[in-house]
Amino acid sequence: MGTLTEEIFSRRLGRTVHAGDTVVAGVDVAMAHDVTGPLAIEAFRQLGSPLWDATRIVFNFDHVMPANTVAAAELHRVIREFCVEYSITNLFAEGICHQVMVDRGMARPGGIVVGADSHSTTYGGLGCFATGLGSTDIGVVFATGKTWFRIPETVRIDVRGALPESVYAKDLALNVIRHLGSDGADYCAVEWTGEAVRAMSVDERLTLCNLSTDFGAKTGLVEPDEVTFRHADGEDVDLHPVRPEYARTLVIDAGALRPQIAVHPAIDNVHDIDEVAGTPLDEVFIGSCTNGRLTDLALAAAILSGRNVHPRTRTIVVPASRGVYLDALAAGYIEIFARAGALVLNPGCGPCLGRQHGVVGPGERVLSTSNRNYPGRMGSPDAQIFLASPAVAAASAVAGAITDPAHLEAVS
Repeated sequence: MGTLTEEIFSRRLGRTVHAGDTVVAGVDVAMAHDVTGPLAIEAFRQLGSPLWDATRIVFNFDHVMPANTVAAAELHRVIREFCVEYSITNLFAEGICHQVMVDRGMARPGGIVVGADSHSTTYGGLGCFATGLGSTDIGVVFATGKTWFRIPETVRIDVRGALPESVYAKDLALNVIRHLGSDGADYCAVEWTGEAVRAMSVDERLTLCNLSTDFGAKTGLVEPDEVTFRHADGEDVDLHPVRPEYARTLVIDAGALRPQIAVHPAIDNVHDIDEVAGTPLDEVFIGSCTNGRLTDLALAAAILSGRNVHPRTRTIVVPASRGVYLDALAAGYIEIFARAGALVLNPGCGPCLGRQHGVVGPGERVLSTSNRNYPGRMGSPDAQIFLASPAVAAASAVAGAITDPAHLEAVS
């Protein structure tokens, strides 16, 4: 039939669809969080319609959890009362919405999931069509279980070979953004494929799809395979693209990649680490919906084990969800972080959006494993934000400056 996106929608609608078609399709799950949820509820109430399906609507407290202002507490109250009124039981306060959706099995291979957050593209790592919608559109989905889509063209990212040591999914995604620019895949689906992608864990694939929205994509997808099906408890969906037509194909030589750094003030201002190594840092943040998963924390813990973070560089670690936190605790990672001098905070979005768990001040430099580095994202508009992998973040926390993990011993 076509690309992964065309296959998914053709199966859902029972007819062949192509890029450029406008369709109305049912969704499997609709999600909103503590910031976007009240707006979606308001839109739903204005329709005067009954609720679509209480079992397939999800609310999540993560952007400001626990509430740090009266206004934030009021947003939580609105959502809690709405869930009681409509018998919605999928109300979670156990970490970042995107990780909780994965932990709770809300996103499945071959499905269609929408969320009132731009990084809802994350779930495409499980081989589903996942995208972010505005709160008003989500409110309509609450009433109908459907929404409209213009089937996007597809950009294919073919990653050939194997990633070198100290290079990870985050580096690959930043390198693609370096090539294509922050708008290089506007309203396109991005298919991540090739030997390097097929060798990745689900956690790493989620990172690729999470960052797809940050170069304009409507969705990011990895074709489901045995790795996906093992994660989905054996659920098998045959979604092999048939004679797909791609708007563009970008070939990446995985073996040639170096650790990548997105340099303030834009995510597409990406450099090899060698060009910015030695830049002093006031803060390192390890977490977010991009890199707060268990494999990310394992990378950081391996580097921080037996070391201390630099006294000049406060280091904040935020597991993506309660499940990730508990697994990290059992594996000993939380103790490693604490003994290294890092602050380990409750699961959630944390410092990523500059609302809680510490904001950065004027003139400060922060290296973050998150996905956005525009001025003001994490606090003061006069701060500088650098984006990197968890391995680079951990090495930089020890050195007090941007550091290649492979070179850490020389500066320890």
